[in-house]
Amino acid sequence: MRFDDNKIEEIKSKVDIVELASEYLALKKAGRNFVGLCPFHQEKTASFTINREKQIFYCFGCGEGGNVITFLMKIAGKSFPEAIKELAEKTGVILPSRLTSKDGREKDYLRESITALNLKAAQQFSRNLFSPAGKEAREYLKKRGIAEETTKQFRLGYAPDNWRSLTDYIEGSGQPLKLAEQAGLVIAGKDGGFYDRFRGRLIFPIENVFGEVVAFGGRILDKGEPKYLNSPESPVYIKGKNLYGLNKTKEEIRKKGSAIIVEGYFDLISLWNAGICNVVASLGTALTREHLELLCRYIVEVVALFDADAAGRKALDRSLELFLGMRMKARALILPGDFDPDDYLKKVGKDKLEELIAHAQPLSDYYIENVLGGGKTFEDKREMIKTAMEFIGKISDKKEKDLFIKRIAEKTGINEELLIKETYKNETQRKPQSGKEKLQLNINNDLVEVHLIQLLLEYPQKTIQVENENILDYFLQPQLRVIGKKIIDAYKLLGFVDIGVILSADEDSSLRERIFQLIMKALPADDVMLEKIFADNIRQIKKKWYKDQHRQIKLKLGKAQENGNEELINKLLREKENLLMIEKELH
Repeated sequence: MRFDDNKIEEIKSKVDIVELASEYLALKKAGRNFVGLCPFHQEKTASFTINREKQIFYCFGCGEGGNVITFLMKIAGKSFPEAIKELAEKTGVILPSRLTSKDGREKDYLRESITALNLKAAQQFSRNLFSPAGKEAREYLKKRGIAEETTKQFRLGYAPDNWRSLTDYIEGSGQPLKLAEQAGLVIAGKDGGFYDRFRGRLIFPIENVFGEVVAFGGRILDKGEPKYLNSPESPVYIKGKNLYGLNKTKEEIRKKGSAIIVEGYFDLISLWNAGICNVVASLGTALTREHLELLCRYIVEVVALFDADAAGRKALDRSLELFLGMRMKARALILPGDFDPDDYLKKVGKDKLEELIAHAQPLSDYYIENVLGGGKTFEDKREMIKTAMEFIGKISDKKEKDLFIKRIAEKTGINEELLIKETYKNETQRKPQSGKEKLQLNINNDLVEVHLIQLLLEYPQKTIQVENENILDYFLQPQLRVIGKKIIDAYKLLGFVDIGVILSADEDSSLRERIFQLIMKALPADDVMLEKIFADNIRQIKKKWYKDQHRQIKLKLGKAQENGNEELINKLLREKENLLMIEKELH
């Protein structure tokens, strides 16, 4: 999808990044900048910084950075075209449809059509529930203690035990059944016709974080299998990227500062019905990194409240590494007596359940007691250490790792120094110095190159001069040369440069931080001053390059003289003379 460059610049000029970010997090003014807790990683001290003048953001904790478009893409999980469209609507900028490629228009139209059809289906399911045909489903909800208000809030519905109830409705409303098949609402039969996917089931519409119906879940009312049936994935629905209920519970989650993660629809609805509203459900699937990234926009503290059966425990065990990898403050709760949250709530009530949630085990304690086990014999202890080392090795944060080691030592009696020694011995063995680490050592020695990258990001029109004069050939740092090439290519292709895309998360963290620091602090320059700064910077880069060339020639000359290689000596002396002649032009 291709948007007009002028339209993009118009959108960026009309959106205040501070106002947009304030919709998602609390910001405080700090000098020329605004700061707040980063929505993209866990932190206690605010390192997320926004510069209103430059309309850019950067987190000095995790390295995320960019402009207003990048921010919306990251925090709302939107693609570039989706972010542009949303910001255009906010600012009243009209985007001509002809700018969208045919393929892009078709995909957008398909997504919009499926979402609209899903909404119609949800409305029909809801009508069914409150019709005579939905009597059994209403009685089922009443028996489970679900209030009518909760039923309506979650758009619960009913699919009659009929092969063509929804199929006939969709066909009668003039919608193509092929579209309904793509949405996962109907299934193609062998005879070429279609029939309903959901039959004789209580229906749970699944909404994305923006409240759009993207899929459905259905629970059978009588005995039968499968107990739960879910929509297949579609152009608008990917199971591992959606958390059931989040669109309704996100404000309560933000207010409480924590989220309770449950497994199923009824677990969530029962908790909400009882007044426990900071809750989301994983749609009966294993938690994914994308699930937790969604939650990290709102909070960093979670309580995993999974079923007490073997499947629930297994799901929790699998989630441990994810929680630690996301640096989330996670606690685990397995309810006593093999109850699921819905049943336990009915048995003991809201207050008792909230008390258990408040005292849920820290993740480290759960892991030690339920995964590592006791270990009395020498063999048991050795196996425990091996298991612990494998797990600790997957924890990226050093503080978190050290706390985990300390807790394991306290709980198991294993010597803490031994655990520390084994942990960091393994890391040292498997961690050779990378190119990025070597680069970090050289950043301060190549500030003139870093400054030129900064200038190109702020004044991308200067890329034309840099390319015409082959300035990047004089860069001594290959990674900085690559970034410079990215900037030139982006400006030639798009007519603008997106700092968040150019300085991607793959770049060296020290380098990203240094460049963002310079941009955050730099004051705009007038044309005369800019030309002076730019010319001086290029001159300094060339001087460094020539100095390096002289150094290399000197080394080669020394070796040639040692070997008595007269031919090579004469060649190197000519190279040195040519260098000196060209170098004079810089002074």
